[in-house]
Amino acid sequence: MRIVIYVAKIAVCIAVFAGCQKAEQTQTVKISVLRHVVFFDFKDSTTPEQIKTVEDAFCALPTKLDLIKDFEWGTDVSVEGLAHNYRHCFFVTFASEEDRAIYLPHPEHTKFVELLKPTVEKVMVFDYWTK
Repeated sequence: MRIVIYVAKIAVCIAVFAGCQKAEQTQTVKISVLRHVVFFDFKDSTTPEQIKTVEDAFCALPTKLDLIKDFEWGTDVSVEGLAHNYRHCFFVTFASEEDRAIYLPHPEHTKFVELLKPTVEKVMVFDYWTK
């Protein structure tokens, strides 16, 4: 009888330990992605129609390039006044540095950049791996 209880206790310990290991593995399996964050400060002379054209062209890139895993964008609504004239922010998500390396010189991206150039005063780009 003591052996049965002892074996049962060991089995419970093993099950608990395995469950903890599985939980730890699940937490560490989170896949990191590469975020390519782009901010635009448009020239004062840029018209709302030109800005809309840029927005539409940037938003079309994920439909043309399947290496873009996720995409979102928005305009500054901060009340802190620290945006330094950057009014638009775009998040482009890649699975790898290789995908980003293909994206940057890709004809669809370079075509977008050429469309953008006459309208923008400054561009800031910040890339990071998610944690």
